[in-house]
Amino acid sequence: MAQSKDYRRTYPISWEQLHRDSKALSWRLLDLHYFKGIIAITRGGLVPAAVIARELDVRLVETICVSSYDWQDKHGEVEVLKRFDGDGEGWLLIDDLVDTGRTAAVVKEMAPKAHFATIYAKPAGRPLVDTFVTEVSQDTWILFPWDAESQFVQPIAGQQK
Repeated sequence: MAQSKDYRRTYPISWEQLHRDSKALSWRLLDLHYFKGIIAITRGGLVPAAVIARELDVRLVETICVSSYDWQDKHGEVEVLKRFDGDGEGWLLIDDLVDTGRTAAVVKEMAPKAHFATIYAKPAGRPLVDTFVTEVSQDTWILFPWDAESQFVQPIAGQQK
């Protein structure tokens, strides 16, 4: 897999792990307070938002649609494709990952009173998130199941040569 020079490690996530981690995030959110709705940050937040909506019995799901980077370039501008109206009071913002915090900052500005939760958090973006499940190093590329296929991979020791 080709990846940016900013990443030294790859952390593949299976569909099963994503489901388990989304459910773990639901447990952390359960006792916080009642959410009248969920705002999924597209695209990565869509699958976790569906699992969390089920677990928290939330039926109202909105989206904020943004485009910030692809697997080769994480330095582009954050483009807002669809906004959320309101200040976010009583809403739960869900994304799969907070990385550099650029997308998170734009979204939090749009819905400043929403509770922001991600499954995975990297150190640069972690201060912008209210709740998360797993922290990973900044130099790790998280390979989500919708971005991958099953194929042979060299053992870690073989990759260092």
